[in-house]
Amino acid sequence: MIITILKVMIVFLPWKVRRIILNKCWGYDIHPKAHIGLSYIYPKFLKMDEGARIGHLNVAIHLERIIMEKDCTISQKNWITGFPIDDKSNFQDFPDRKPWLVMKTDSAITKNHLIDCTDMVTIGEYTSIGGYGTQILSHSTSLMLNRQSCAPITIGHHCFVGTRSIILPGSLLPNQSVLGAGAVLKKQFSNSFALYGGVPAKYVKDMDASYEFFHRKYRPK
Repeated sequence: MIITILKVMIVFLPWKVRRIILNKCWGYDIHPKAHIGLSYIYPKFLKMDEGARIGHLNVAIHLERIIMEKDCTISQKNWITGFPIDDKSNFQDFPDRKPWLVMKTDSAITKNHLIDCTDMVTIGEYTSIGGYGTQILSHSTSLMLNRQSCAPITIGHHCFVGTRSIILPGSLLPNQSVLGAGAVLKKQFSNSFALYGGVPAKYVKDMDASYEFFHRKYRPK
């Protein structure tokens, strides 16, 4: 309880002071040009490269690691959680799982999303989790075995995930592709430059490979 109160108090300190405390006392690796707003961000380990930013009113707890490469953004009001490795009450059948969130260069999570990192969630470079209300869920319940199960989720580079999508355990969205708004992704696809959509998501059509979004070296600010 005392530790939780201390963590809350630290959130309201000036950022320069807070960064020093998080690096020195929590062992984090936060670049001097990275920034965290008024958010409760306490994985076991946090690495934020130059230009990485976390906005206001985000919560990130019960993860082993959050890795944010250069210029990544977590905007506002996102809930990011996991299930600690040292908690043996569930997931004993998955000893190799990694409760990590890995965001590659200039990727973005916008607003009001839920990201469950019971197993690793990887978001590729220049990829955007757009809109509002997307759920990325790396764990579920196995009805066959009547116990909790999990699997990593990979979202490729230069992808766009539409608003209110659901991405389920073990899913893979290929590089340079789009997941349409409201889709439910529950498998691994392989074709790039494609639109996937529907419930459950399926291949919809090829997209023009010349679109600038699929080759961009920056993210619109």
